[in-house]
Amino acid sequence: MKLIKLLFVFALLSSCNAPKAIYDYDDTVNFNTYNTYQLFPDFQSGLSQLDETRLITSLKNGMEVQGLSNSEEPGIYVNVYSREFMDQNRSNVGIGIGGGGRHGGVGVSGGIPMENNSVVLEVTIDFIDVAEDSLVWQSVVESKFNPNASPEQRRAMFDKIVKKALEGYPPKE
Repeated sequence: MKLIKLLFVFALLSSCNAPKAIYDYDDTVNFNTYNTYQLFPDFQSGLSQLDETRLITSLKNGMEVQGLSNSEEPGIYVNVYSREFMDQNRSNVGIGIGGGGRHGGVGVSGGIPMENNSVVLEVTIDFIDVAEDSLVWQSVVESKFNPNASPEQRRAMFDKIVKKALEGYPPKE
């Protein structure tokens, strides 16, 4: 029984660290017509140069898995932008002392934060139809971000972010 409880707690904690994604798309577009892509001509992700290179590598690998190839005459442009923000942790443990008598009571309570605030990286990936010059698909992925992570950890994080983002492409009807 202890093992089951331990596994449940581990699953709950590990699910909190997984990237979360939101998808949106133009439902009038036939996504089967796109088979080539290119990075947006004015590509500026907002990441450091090293992190941007890691993200682009992850993106190119992910696009290949999706069956899209890089081309000088693309069907879609891929644009990425990002932002970092502090996640406000509202979790705490409450403690209290109280007492009561016949016709009255007194109580004192307070909260102790359970976790420090964490940095969250939000990455938005846009697919833009080149011929129509219009946004046709978008994914917004949020993931906890450790600014002190090693290059290998950062590469793995961007792989996870891109994988999560491209899970929603092409959109399922």
